[in-house]
Amino acid sequence: MAAAREKLQGLQGEITCGICRSYFSEPVTISCGHSFCRTCLSWSWRLGATPSSCPECRQVAQTTEIPGVNGRLAELTDLVKQLCSENLQSAEGQRQCARHKLTFKLFCEDDQTLLCVRCAQSPEHGAHKLSPVVEAAHNCRKKLQLLQSRLEKHLEEAEELLSGEEITAVECHWMIREEFNKLHQFLLDEEFQCLERLKQDERAEQDRLSQHVHTLQALILELQEAGHQLNVDLLWEVQHLLGRSASVLSQRAKAVSPELREYPIPGMMEMLRRFRVDLIMDPTAASPCVIISEDLKSVKAGEVWQVGTKYPEDAVGHYVFAEQAFSSGRQYWEVDVTQLPQWILGIYSPFLRKKRGRNEDTCASLFLLCCVKKEEDYYLQTYPGSLNHRVKSPVPRVGVYLEYSSGTLAFYNVLQHSLIYRFYPIFFTAPVTPIFSPGPPLPASEAGPMTLCPVDSGLCAFCSSCL
Repeated sequence: MAAAREKLQGLQGEITCGICRSYFSEPVTISCGHSFCRTCLSWSWRLGATPSSCPECRQVAQTTEIPGVNGRLAELTDLVKQLCSENLQSAEGQRQCARHKLTFKLFCEDDQTLLCVRCAQSPEHGAHKLSPVVEAAHNCRKKLQLLQSRLEKHLEEAEELLSGEEITAVECHWMIREEFNKLHQFLLDEEFQCLERLKQDERAEQDRLSQHVHTLQALILELQEAGHQLNVDLLWEVQHLLGRSASVLSQRAKAVSPELREYPIPGMMEMLRRFRVDLIMDPTAASPCVIISEDLKSVKAGEVWQVGTKYPEDAVGHYVFAEQAFSSGRQYWEVDVTQLPQWILGIYSPFLRKKRGRNEDTCASLFLLCCVKKEEDYYLQTYPGSLNHRVKSPVPRVGVYLEYSSGTLAFYNVLQHSLIYRFYPIFFTAPVTPIFSPGPPLPASEAGPMTLCPVDSGLCAFCSSCL
C-alpha cells in the first residue's frame, strides 16, 4: 500500500504544472521537453522578460506560437486525478474522531470543524448549523471556484493596468527627456547670446579705452605745441587747455576702472539654492569693533572701529567667523548687505597647498570679495585677484558658493542672477570657514547690519524694489 502511494505521488509530480503548481489543464509541451498548462504558458510568455523562453530551463523555444494540447499527457492527468480522488476518499474514510473513534460524517459551519455523529449530538453544537461532509465539501469547492474566478478577473485587470503603466512610463520618460533636451537647447541659446553680448561689450570697452588713449595723446601733443607758442598766444589759449585737461583727468578713474556688467544666467540661483546651508556667526568673534546680534544672524560695525582701516592686512580683528566649517561637499549661503556702503565677504582656510614648480607649500589664506565706496561710485574688488570694477548701484544681496572638492569659490549678484567673480582652483587641505566684515564704516555715517539670509527666505521688500 505504501509503495502504491509513493508511485502515485511520483505520477502527481509528472502531471503538475511548474508555473501554477496544480494539475495540468490543457497541457502543452514545448521544444525543450517541459510541459505546462496552456493558459499558464501563455501568461508566462506574455509577461516574461525573455520572450518565448521556457519558464523552467530558460531555453528559447523554436517557435513563438503556443503548441497544441498534448493528448496523452491530458489523459494521464485525468487518470491520476481520478486515482488521487479515490485515494483521498479512502483516506477520508479512515479519518476518525479522536474522542469517539468514529468516522467524520458532519461539518459544523459555525465552528468550521469536522464532527462525528456523537460529537454532533453534544450540547455545544446543538444550535449550530451542521451539514454532511459531502455537501460541505461541495459548497467549499463552489466558494473556492468563485474566489478563483474573482482572482482571475483581478489578474486580468492588473495585467491590463500593468500594460498601460508600461506604455505610460515609456511616454513619460520620452516627454521628460524631451523637456530636458528643450532646457539644454534653451541654455545653449542663452549661453550663445550671453557670449555675444560679452564680445560686443568687450569691443565697446576697447573702443572707449582706445578713444581715451587718442584723446590723451592729442591733448599731450597740444600741450607740447602750446609750450612753444609765443607768450601772448600761450596765455590766450591756456584757459581752454587747462579746462580740457581737467575734464580728461576727471574721466580717468572711470576710464581705468571698467564697469562690472551683469550677464544673467537663467536657473542658476534656483540650482545653487539646493545647496543652501543655515549659517550662524561665532559669538566668540565679537569685539568692540564688531557687534553680533543675539540670534547670531547679523553683525554691524562698533563705534570704536577706526575709519582708516585698510583691507585685508590691517583688519584681522574686524572679521567675524561663521560657527560652521566645511571640509567636503557643496555649500551656498546668501548675505543681505542693503544697509552697508562697504563690506567684505569670503572664506578663511588655515592651510592651503600652493604649487611652486615641482614643490608644494602650505599657508593660511583669505579669499575675499570687497565692496568699496569712492566718492559717488561703488567698486567691487577681490583679494587676492584682479577684480576692481565699478557697479551702477550697490549690490543688495550676495550669494556665496563653495565647492570643496574642486576648490571653487564663487560670488553672485542674487538680484541680477549673475556671476560677480569666481576663484578657481583653490587647493584646500583643511576645513574652510566663512567670514564676514560689515565695513569699514564711512565718516559721518551710520551703517546698518550685515545679515545672513534664512535658508527659506525670499527677497526682502527693498531688494525687490531694486529689480
